[in-house]
Amino acid sequence: MNYRFLISGGGTGGHIYPAIAIADALKATYPDAEFLFVGAHGRMEMELVSKAGYPIKGLWITGIQRKFSLRNFLLPLMLLSSLLQSFFLLVKFKPNYVVGTGGFASGPLLFVASILKIPYLIQEQNAFAGLTNKWVSPKADVICVAYPNMDRFFPKSKVVITGNPIRSSLIANQIDRTTAASIYGFSTSDKVVLMLGGSLGSAAMNKWLSEQLDLITSRGFRVLWQCGKIYFSTYKNYESKSVKVVSFIENMGAVYELASGIISRAGAGAISELAGVGKPTLFIPSPLVAEDHQTKNAESMVALDAAMILRESELSDSSVLERFLEYVQSEDRAMGNRFKAEARPRAAETIVELIAERLR
Repeated sequence: MNYRFLISGGGTGGHIYPAIAIADALKATYPDAEFLFVGAHGRMEMELVSKAGYPIKGLWITGIQRKFSLRNFLLPLMLLSSLLQSFFLLVKFKPNYVVGTGGFASGPLLFVASILKIPYLIQEQNAFAGLTNKWVSPKADVICVAYPNMDRFFPKSKVVITGNPIRSSLIANQIDRTTAASIYGFSTSDKVVLMLGGSLGSAAMNKWLSEQLDLITSRGFRVLWQCGKIYFSTYKNYESKSVKVVSFIENMGAVYELASGIISRAGAGAISELAGVGKPTLFIPSPLVAEDHQTKNAESMVALDAAMILRESELSDSSVLERFLEYVQSEDRAMGNRFKAEARPRAAETIVELIAERLR
């Protein structure tokens, strides 16, 4: 049977990359299957999903703006429009199964799927469940999560701990350190600190790093700095022999291989990928996300002594960074090994197995 799978998730890389990873695993299991992604117009999934080789349709939908915005007055109209679009997409495509990974577009689509009695699975990446996934969870077949005790958000009988799906290219580790170093103009003997501000970049982290470059480079480190597209013009002039500034990184396998230590936001997708890498990591959680879930994500790793944390409210204190650099310089593998022990590299395959059970 040629199955049809409809997948929705977007807004940030934390929703998009797990969706693509699940699609890749489904394609490996069902090579003749048809796929359609649904995202939100103007959001990054429209570009990233197409680059991954999958067709995608965009809904006219956005989230509630936390600050006053006239766009909030359009939300009822957007919601009605997205519900109608979802209905016509589902009726036309006739999916055998729907997968939602969170984000603006996922809610209307899964809500309509529940009305049409189309089975669906949701995948929650964070330690604190997102609003969209909580909204559509009652009618879900199964709810795949990455952290324990998620039954405080979802029906306990439906929750399965699978971990977060990560990109197959990272698992394959198809690039060696020599090649990775040559891409960015570093030597294989260099100790490189990789700074990741999330898929969209981070104003606070960029400003902080610009003030800490002298401290980092004075310790003999090189810096690979992913600042985000909208910040690149502001920070590109900080590039030097010791500092490489880039707007976006597509080949994450290369930079993970190159890094001696990593400074990162604490999105669920980032934590899952970094666990698979198993390098010393300093998390700087964003305090601006719903329910402060990045801090909760990071704290779950810090509690295991598998990573370090630096809160945005403490950025003026350089002692945490100094301790992190000292640890990276020591080449102690214990923290990275504890982090790697939390990895679930087969998360996508496990989710596909759950889907396959429900298709039989």
